[in-house]
Amino acid sequence: MITEVRLFQGLQGPRMDEPEWVAAGRYVCDKVARTRNGARLELLGVEDAIRSAGFPTSRTVGPDSARSVAETLVAEALPRAAVSWRPGIDPDNAVPAFVADDRWASLSGGTDTSGISTGIATALGGEVWADARGVITVGPVPTLADPIVWRIPYGVALVEPAEEQSAEGLVNVWVISGDGGDGSPSVGPVFVWDDDPNSITYAGPDPVGDPLAPQRLGLTGVRVRVERYASPLITSVGQAYDVGRAKLADSLGVQSSLSFTASCHPGLEPGDVVEVEVRPGEWQRHLIDSCPYTLGAAVMSCTTRTSARRLT
Repeated sequence: MITEVRLFQGLQGPRMDEPEWVAAGRYVCDKVARTRNGARLELLGVEDAIRSAGFPTSRTVGPDSARSVAETLVAEALPRAAVSWRPGIDPDNAVPAFVADDRWASLSGGTDTSGISTGIATALGGEVWADARGVITVGPVPTLADPIVWRIPYGVALVEPAEEQSAEGLVNVWVISGDGGDGSPSVGPVFVWDDDPNSITYAGPDPVGDPLAPQRLGLTGVRVRVERYASPLITSVGQAYDVGRAKLADSLGVQSSLSFTASCHPGLEPGDVVEVEVRPGEWQRHLIDSCPYTLGAAVMSCTTRTSARRLT
């Protein structure tokens, strides 16, 4: 199936002559069934269409710029798809030659059949996704420092918030290195950690060079959780630090989650930052993890994550 479908959600307010149309996604038809009332469609998201366009056999990708390699991989799967590069990601960064087994893993992140980490977006300190217009987008990993796109007051849009905290997936020290295995000098390792004393995931002043500092300073609440990431696509120390900061932002933001039901906001996307009044006068910043909704529905359910703060 090659038919593409674009969906929009319309907002019609009082004294508005025309509705405001907001993009709600771009899809590829996967299955069509005729019914008495028309047709029933099963749709694949753009990312799923790229995932399903696997390589017939392993192949060498690069060397070239990240822009050229990524746009070629996308165009082979979806000839008319556009690729957008957001500020903070350098599309002209050189990508060395590597053996690719999976198209989406080569674009996003993952490992090949030999267990070597691959992924152009990850090696640039970012992530890749299809936005609501169906444009393949490469951008920085979202963080709580990003601008707030929506403030949700208590008792107005927020209904029965359910909060949950978990240490699952927590990493507060990342060790990043790069080695192409082609005889060129290896990169790193470089170390990136949570250095915010007000964070409950604080890793101490220097968990690498001075691991006993928390004991000496009486910081009894410090716990170190270390994870390593290596990729042949990391070719410089600066790039390694970018990857480490991105990994850290993603692995710290799982500590406190919030589920809420609010008025439908069709412009909201995963990765957006919202400010939620969870109790009267208590506002919290959260990253949107998912925000599914039914076209035409008045409400939507969202799940979020944030970094818990140490109370003083």
